[in-house]
Amino acid sequence: MHDPEINKALALLVIRIVAGVLFFTQAYDRLFHVRIEGVLNAFGQVLSDKKIPRSFQRTVVIVSSYAELTGGLLLVLGLFKYIALYMLGINLLFAAIAFSIIKPMWDMQYYFPRLVLVIALLLIPSQWDILTIDYLLKI
Repeated sequence: MHDPEINKALALLVIRIVAGVLFFTQAYDRLFHVRIEGVLNAFGQVLSDKKIPRSFQRTVVIVSSYAELTGGLLLVLGLFKYIALYMLGINLLFAAIAFSIIKPMWDMQYYFPRLVLVIALLLIPSQWDILTIDYLLKI
């Protein structure tokens, strides 16, 4: 026998953890494997050609990386979910702007799933989200 309330909670848990893992692992790779300089070397020249200062690029990459790392971890834990989602949503807006500046018709294959997951998590009723640290602490 299945319980619809548990199904909702488990579905939300899966969505939240998948989104968190995607953001966290991307940021972890960017920070600790590719590194900030690697990201700047990949995209920096195009942005510099468009008169965006390298110092600004570096700041955006660092802030974006830590927002994704922190936001992803918070989603996986189910802690401060809405703060994490707002932070990741803003990060996605800046990513869309940056990639549109680099190439107006850019490939959204990595971006779009994250966007859909963040929007879904923002729209799904919070009453379903009972498998979180937030719920346990009544935050």
